[in-house]
Amino acid sequence: MLRIAIIGATGIVGQQAIVSLIGHPWFKIAKLAASERSAGKNYRDALKDANGSSRWWCTEELPAEIGNMPVEDASTFDPTSVDIIFSTMDAGPAKELEPKYAKTTPVISTASAFRYESDTPILVGGVNMDHAALLAVQQKNRGWKGFISPKSNCTIAGLVVSLKPIQDAFGVKQVVMTSLQAMSGAGRTPGLSAMDMMENVVPYIPGEEPKVETEPQKILGKFTGETIADAAFGITATCTRVPVIDGHMVCAFVQTVKPCTPEDVKKAMMNYGKDFAELHLPSSPAHLIDVTDDPFRPQPRMDRENGGGMTVTVGRIRKDPILENGIKYVCLAHNTKLGAAKGALQTAEYLVKNYLKLI
Repeated sequence: MLRIAIIGATGIVGQQAIVSLIGHPWFKIAKLAASERSAGKNYRDALKDANGSSRWWCTEELPAEIGNMPVEDASTFDPTSVDIIFSTMDAGPAKELEPKYAKTTPVISTASAFRYESDTPILVGGVNMDHAALLAVQQKNRGWKGFISPKSNCTIAGLVVSLKPIQDAFGVKQVVMTSLQAMSGAGRTPGLSAMDMMENVVPYIPGEEPKVETEPQKILGKFTGETIADAAFGITATCTRVPVIDGHMVCAFVQTVKPCTPEDVKKAMMNYGKDFAELHLPSSPAHLIDVTDDPFRPQPRMDRENGGGMTVTVGRIRKDPILENGIKYVCLAHNTKLGAAKGALQTAEYLVKNYLKLI
């Protein structure tokens, strides 16, 4: 069993990482770390707020052995004490601490701090696993024994998975998208108040749209041997927050290079990802994409847990009447599973088996 540390363990994504790792056949949680204010407490006490209430977010019960584990200070954590580090920190501390860890130990990160570095891939399961070869360039450039492998922005996890079969079969010229993002994507700090979100939609998420308009091109680009050449299509995005707990929905309008019908797109999506599924990674679903013909689906409450929260659900595939070679559809992905903790775990599984060759 490989020893895993979770850094940022008290946050929503850190908690989801814990749930995803419980009972894992390859990995065992060996260490938990968080900010200085949580260090020195056991994990259960570190989760308590000022009123003594638990901030455990997940519906699954917190196992006693995890609740009793001591929480270490992330700033002084010894990365050589584990085999792999899951970093679920915010971008600020991640920018400072992840390189320190990566000198000796592989770091799988949900933070944005290193996504845009030229020697750093943004891996999304089944979409661009050939980009993992860039990690060797990163290690050589920086003199690291480990590496940093960041997850994508949670909003685009479903978008890039759904775009990949379209890109492969028909080419993508441009994308217009609007997101309807769940409240859990804002985290606990600063988070969102019930007063803000009840009977409301917030039409702006600070800093979100630039990420959505740039990350997919890198993810869907080509590895050149030294870096990633971005895909040539453009994206314009509007990102909104809706009163849903989990599940990010995207309404996508895609102009393809080659003409295609909704049936062509449906077939391409349904056939996509079989080779990745055949790797039998513990966190991977049987299908990367489920396509529904129900015009009222996908819906977060009904579809976000498909494939254990790792399957993207696509519906309402239609011709667009305005865009030349235009296709439009709705896709849904679980933002704290596929889009964050469990997606990071899937990346770790792939890298351990196919890059590090430890399994």
